[in-house]
Amino acid sequence: MFGTAITLIVLLLHVKDFGAYAVVAILIAEFVPVTLGAPLAGLLVDRLPNRRLMIVGQLVQAGAVFGVVSVLDRLPLVLVMLVLLGCGTAVVNPAAAALVPVICGERDSTRGYAVVATGRTLGMLGGSAAGGLLVAALGTRDALYLDAATYLAQACLLGFVRAERDPRGTRTRRRRGAAMAGARHVAADPVLRVAQVSLALAMLGVMIADVANVFYVIDVLHGGAATLGILHAAWMIGVFIGVRLAGRVRTERVLLTGLGLSCCTMGAAMLVPALLPFAAPVAAGYLLGGAANGVQNVCNQGLVRSRTPQELRGRVFAAAGAILIGSNVLGTVLGGAVVALAGARWSFAIAGAASLLAGLAALRALRAVGMTKPASVT
Repeated sequence: MFGTAITLIVLLLHVKDFGAYAVVAILIAEFVPVTLGAPLAGLLVDRLPNRRLMIVGQLVQAGAVFGVVSVLDRLPLVLVMLVLLGCGTAVVNPAAAALVPVICGERDSTRGYAVVATGRTLGMLGGSAAGGLLVAALGTRDALYLDAATYLAQACLLGFVRAERDPRGTRTRRRRGAAMAGARHVAADPVLRVAQVSLALAMLGVMIADVANVFYVIDVLHGGAATLGILHAAWMIGVFIGVRLAGRVRTERVLLTGLGLSCCTMGAAMLVPALLPFAAPVAAGYLLGGAANGVQNVCNQGLVRSRTPQELRGRVFAAAGAILIGSNVLGTVLGGAVVALAGARWSFAIAGAASLLAGLAALRALRAVGMTKPASVT
């Protein structure tokens, strides 16, 4: 994530002169295969050894970043390389999520997800903070080489991990349409269905607010790059706090409650910039929103793990990831229209209200479905 944050900064700076559409294309190119390729990626995770699959995926990601360097001056080819990067991401993310319970044990898997999320958060925070300096010191191409090196380093480190989730030894009946079993499982399980819909709506609001962020800082707070950096740091520190808190959760009921409450908290946090347009309360709102985001991520992964049979986890994690990534992309696209029509301050109000209502609806719906037994759809 340290290298990913650097690459994002490099590419956004590199393509800004191509216009707004180029920036949007850079932001969503990697996510296209993660969303559309989720059924195939999940099937691979449920058919092949996960640790080795992760290594192959990370080598593909490293090769894609090297490819970006070689075609840096041709935007269409850069987008093709980012799509290839997303192909690796589509496999690596569900493989990692399915491998965590094997490493930590089923009982301590939520703590394991919190540890992984902590590493991702620290890496993103460090890369975002150091990215601009590294680009200035190393230049565009060398900064991208650094990102490629991080993928290679992680692939090498995974070679020392002894734990493996190897689905090849399990006797599962090969059925037609098996690639879509993850999506069917999410749709059939009432708890997962409510959880994924509420999370998707909350993330939609977050992305609308994310688009409005720079306009809010400049036009409402009358700040600049330093203010943007402080707010980003407040959010990431909040995420760090949130994932550490959520890592203590053990029971499914608390995971459900935590997910609903974190969506409500996220909504309340995004209403702060709309109601109190001053730097200090806005920073506090970002800290609270980041903490809610961290709790959401860990509780969601814990729920997917606890409600999904072992043989389906790759496909279900891939399907759940595709839903969230899809909502992120949709929120980014809608964010531009909402900011243009309503302005930055009202955009935060709309985003906060959407997330708050999603959280309240989730709490009510989860109370109604209770602790029903997970469905088994293969």
